[in-house]
Amino acid sequence: MNRILPLALAVAGANAAVAEQLPLEHVLVSVPLHKQTAETALPVTVLSGDDLSRAAAATIGDTLNNTPGLANASFGPGVGQPVIRGQQGPRVTVLQNGTSSADASNISADHAVSVEAMLADSIEILRGPSTLLYGGGAIGGVVNVIDNRIPTRRIDGVEGGAEYRHDAASDMDTLVGRLEGGSGNFAFHIDGLYRDWNNLEIPGKAAREHGDEHHDEDHDHEEEHGEGHHEEHEGEETTDGYIANTDGRTRSATVGASYHFDKGFVGFAVNRLENEYGIPAGGHVHHDEDGHEGHEEGDHHEEDHDHEGEDHDHEEHGHEDGGVRIDLEQTRYDLAMHLHEPIPGFEVARAFVTYTDYQHKEIEPGGEVGTRYASDTWEGRLELVHEPFAGMHGVVGLQARDKEFSAVGEEAFIPLTDSRDFGLFLLEDYHINAWTFEGGLRYDRDERDPDTTFADSQDFNAFSASASALWDITDAWQLSLALSRAERAPSIEELYSNVENSDPESWIVHAATSAIELGNPDLDTETSNNADLSLRWDSGSHYVEVTAYYNDFHDYIDLENTGIEVDETPVHAYIQGDATFRGVEVDSQFTLASFGGGAVMLRLFGDITEGELDNGDDVPRLPPVRVGSHLSWGNDNLNVWGRVIDAAEQDKPGANEESTEGYTRWDAGVEYRLGVADSQLTLFATLNNITDEEIRLSTSFLRDVSPEAGRSLEAGLRYNF
Repeated sequence: MNRILPLALAVAGANAAVAEQLPLEHVLVSVPLHKQTAETALPVTVLSGDDLSRAAAATIGDTLNNTPGLANASFGPGVGQPVIRGQQGPRVTVLQNGTSSADASNISADHAVSVEAMLADSIEILRGPSTLLYGGGAIGGVVNVIDNRIPTRRIDGVEGGAEYRHDAASDMDTLVGRLEGGSGNFAFHIDGLYRDWNNLEIPGKAAREHGDEHHDEDHDHEEEHGEGHHEEHEGEETTDGYIANTDGRTRSATVGASYHFDKGFVGFAVNRLENEYGIPAGGHVHHDEDGHEGHEEGDHHEEDHDHEGEDHDHEEHGHEDGGVRIDLEQTRYDLAMHLHEPIPGFEVARAFVTYTDYQHKEIEPGGEVGTRYASDTWEGRLELVHEPFAGMHGVVGLQARDKEFSAVGEEAFIPLTDSRDFGLFLLEDYHINAWTFEGGLRYDRDERDPDTTFADSQDFNAFSASASALWDITDAWQLSLALSRAERAPSIEELYSNVENSDPESWIVHAATSAIELGNPDLDTETSNNADLSLRWDSGSHYVEVTAYYNDFHDYIDLENTGIEVDETPVHAYIQGDATFRGVEVDSQFTLASFGGGAVMLRLFGDITEGELDNGDDVPRLPPVRVGSHLSWGNDNLNVWGRVIDAAEQDKPGANEESTEGYTRWDAGVEYRLGVADSQLTLFATLNNITDEEIRLSTSFLRDVSPEAGRSLEAGLRYNF
């Protein structure tokens, strides 16, 4: 697709003038002052209502993938971790109602995030450093998945809904239900989700074939930056038309209740999640009966497998394909309390306490358990919003977390570690005429206590600060500038990976990356100096927002390919140096016309993300340049839409990495709403990847062996009462 087309459409949209209004501003939950998105200089993205219903997918990464500044680090259809401005893993914090998801997703790229977008009321994303609010793990950004598991309002009677959808690409069936009710001061919440899916259908072969002009460019890049390790996929056995061992099953259930009184409420909830899924063939290293390491291949002979006629029996896939599977279980307990005017001088107090019992097993071909991961996490958070004082309004808070992480088995390369984190923060804003000024400070103390004689316990002190200004130039125009300095303590995998194995022959391969990773106990805190400049125009029927950012990292912790190999396995080491990230994000929506009781809406969006290490190499696994448009018409009963996203080739893949080809993806959908008494029935269908494009995400470790889904139809119905 010609990238000039969206710009031309933007001009046409900007010239349209009708009175149809855009949705009302969302009141932020992640920002304790309960600001609307237009009242803060923080770069914020919100998904809620119909937008969230249409975007919601099986993984949080896939749900956010079509939003400027956000991308998906997929590891097959069972795993999709969010990427914010090129940052992922330990630099992006995923929250469930304001406290961490407390899973193992930041330890490894093949570990699923234990939150469900399809159960959410809204998802708030704070792009850029958000350490002031949520600590060092938010140095790249925050994704807060908000549901009503602890009812925050009184409910008189019963309300709820249910949804069923089927996706043909993976033969995925999803059933989700929710029931809420109450009487007087008491309210309750019940929800449940069941999802199962089979091997993902794709256009062409799973493993990328080389030998073309594109591959020659990659060799030129390799020669320029030094020798590196490349896995050649040409000639390997691979599947055609599907990705083996990508089936799975997810079950989740939540029960919550709250008691409301004149000045607030207190509530409790418990959630149980069970998630079992396969790792795509070629994306994992397993051990044979003699304990030797090898790449999984499974029975992938094209001539031996009739994909069209295969028996999609979930129970048999892991055995048929011979792949590694992950069996994940998590039980989470939440306690929350909100008080209005708790003590003199304070307007609101919010307190949260969570306990999360997480574990997962990595099951080798044949059914043996290779590695067991487990973590027990306690987390508490208190926010106190004070009354205006000397023109300032703000919040003071504290956050504490205690986490015990363990990994036991053949692939356990991180020792049992206790982590204790404590943070104090203060955020203030000041209004004068058309200006809003925001500022904040945070102090964190992070302790790491590994159960090993090869590394000592360590303490890290981190200081963060931010200042921003928001100028309402006119009723329609806003200009904002946000400056921040954020610090992050090293994560346990960065510090202690393979620290107990001094002999190269005893180094353990990290299966998700097919590489040996060496931690560094001498790492220091990482510092980010970030600037965001945004210009927003909102006329009521149109809006355009453009954001440019620059992020200068000192002592950036990078997993560098050393160029060394052990038994043909590359050795990567965590080192510290400087790095810079820069980018531009554009989002807009225009009301083009009104007819048939509805409005024609055009959304145009795009982003650019670049990152460079101090040695001149590009940061690996960054998203490509993207532009997109979304055209829709809708009234009270019918909504029809189409979307196109054009992604450029990622030709700056980083040292010893291969480029990723660009793609153009077309999607279209329709919804029909039917009122039934006081209820609503919605029928919906979406045709995804209409042109059956081969799409490989540059953000994914598995881009060479696991492309995205081909053409598929997703259809379902939603009932709300």
